[in-house]
Amino acid sequence: MGYAAAMIELTRDLIEDYLRQAHGQEVRLLSAGSIGTLDEQGMKRFGYGKPVLVRYAVPGPDERDEEREAVLSVMKGDAYGHQGFWDRAAILLFQYAAGSSLSRHVQPLGVGYVDGAGRLVPLREPQEFFIVNERLPGHDYFLDLERIRAGGFTAADERMARAFARWLAGVHAERKDDPHLYWRGVRDLIGSSECITGLIDQAFPRNFAFFSEEEFRTVETSLVTWRWRLKRYARRLCVVHGDFHPWNVLVDGDDFRVLDRSRGEYGEPAGDLAAMAVNYLLWGLLCSETPDTPRLAGPFLTLWTAFFEEYLAATGDRELLEVIGPFFVFRALVVASPQWYPDHPPAVRAALFRFLSRCLTRAPFDHLDVNGYLT
Repeated sequence: MGYAAAMIELTRDLIEDYLRQAHGQEVRLLSAGSIGTLDEQGMKRFGYGKPVLVRYAVPGPDERDEEREAVLSVMKGDAYGHQGFWDRAAILLFQYAAGSSLSRHVQPLGVGYVDGAGRLVPLREPQEFFIVNERLPGHDYFLDLERIRAGGFTAADERMARAFARWLAGVHAERKDDPHLYWRGVRDLIGSSECITGLIDQAFPRNFAFFSEEEFRTVETSLVTWRWRLKRYARRLCVVHGDFHPWNVLVDGDDFRVLDRSRGEYGEPAGDLAAMAVNYLLWGLLCSETPDTPRLAGPFLTLWTAFFEEYLAATGDRELLEVIGPFFVFRALVVASPQWYPDHPPAVRAALFRFLSRCLTRAPFDHLDVNGYLT
């Protein structure tokens, strides 16, 4: 699999430009090339992990030039969680921040990025990062779910659920042949601090009344079997949103836009389906006509059914039902957590735990018998 960083055609001008940005306009580049030889032709291979030794001069306190040396390097991509440049950026930023605090460790002199024009751009003492996005019109989709819960369901709501499904079908149509990346997604789903085991550790109190420690252990043990099962489905890797839920969708009339894509560009399409569908389940349980034994019925069952029906019709991907179980576990843990949802009635929280437990033992998932996972 090709995970190498983008090829960077280094020239003396580019290196000198970086040095001037980092150290001032009076800096002079003396030489640059492969470590050990200073063969400047070797610079052309920068971008595949080959370090470049740079010698330069800066004005000293007595107005005499002070010669310095530095090693310029980039991290190679690989299948061990470094597929994206954002993965590699995290490692390099850690090395920059942590290297100076450890005795005997090489001292970091700078960190930066390569821009779209191939320039080396220094970051000056990075401490925290931010992103600026365009402002979109519309309202959060969860407000529509609240309106429906209050009795305001319309035919337009079903059309919107079907529009979500068709959009996902189009996104998921772009496949990628990379088993390592699919396996990484499964590992992250189970073991990431943001996903299943992280939630089990952090999102529930000790001696939780609705799900015992032994039951949590049973879920984790079952997921080991599921991990090995899912390894056979690596050919399903495709473009995904990664966090497609009602707080990441803005509705504007009959149209919608999405926010906060996360967890990588590629993954298992079932993850996007589970992220939205579990919210139809949650809202349906919250307004169930049988609160002591909540069931999915009425408008939210309509939305649940329409969402799956439209997606399966658009893709023909019934295999998705074979693999969606662990993805429902992740999303059900989120909506069952008292940390994020402290006001759930006890019967609703208990039903969510029954649902996630049975998603692991009943496969393929039967989306037409969702209430069979609750009783």
